[in-house]
Amino acid sequence: MEVVEKRYDPNDATLKFVKGKDEITGEYDDPDTLRAEMSCGHAVDPNSLTGWCRSLLDQGRFTFHCPGVKEGTNEKCNKEWPYVEVRRLALLTDEEQQYFEEKVSTLAAAKYCEYKWCPGCGSCVERKALTNLSVKCIICTAEKGKCYEFCWQCMKEWKGQAPRSDRCDNEGCTNIQLETLKNCDTKVLAYSKIHCPKIRACPTCGVLIEHKDMCKYVICARCHVAFCFACLQTENVCRKSSAYHNACAKSVAPKQTSIPVWNRT
Repeated sequence: MEVVEKRYDPNDATLKFVKGKDEITGEYDDPDTLRAEMSCGHAVDPNSLTGWCRSLLDQGRFTFHCPGVKEGTNEKCNKEWPYVEVRRLALLTDEEQQYFEEKVSTLAAAKYCEYKWCPGCGSCVERKALTNLSVKCIICTAEKGKCYEFCWQCMKEWKGQAPRSDRCDNEGCTNIQLETLKNCDTKVLAYSKIHCPKIRACPTCGVLIEHKDMCKYVICARCHVAFCFACLQTENVCRKSSAYHNACAKSVAPKQTSIPVWNRT
């Protein structure tokens, strides 16, 4: 996406212009830069606001929160900015609006829905029973005049009895994620010197994560829960008896043999 240098219109009466530092970049007053006040009271310019919110999208986050610090404290503001406010004060171009809105829609759907494209008709189908791999497509069922179900795992027309959570009867129907967990290599976590599998399924949402940092604590890009890559407890629980550079009080968890199902309620 082309980078566009943006500036507020000083005659725009719908914006409240303020003096002080930009809470995103930390830069102080520049006579050539107008800063506007967000709903949380912190100041931004359209370029820093665009960059910050896009970085959140690239991290897998689809809500926008202020990174500023509350006055007189070390506590972060973290107030959520509505997208309509971000769009207006970031002066998003048509191209940027399209990117933001498509990204927000995709990320929100990935968090709140289980969906894939039906192999029969290509329509988007949601899986509501997360422990059943057999999924009915209502469009194919109507067109074919009989119940059409496909396998969420191998993406072929369903064979065998249902419901079932491990596989269907199609040849080669295997859980690739489980195979990945089963056959992954081990690694040494640099800070704590712990030996553990290099790929884990997030204990909260089940998404597969490869360890690429040095610390044993990681943050899941999908559910944003921090957990220990060694013992698989949440970071808050693990830190009660251990630190990032120490072995965990609980034993290192073995290679996982099941994928956690995300309970979004």
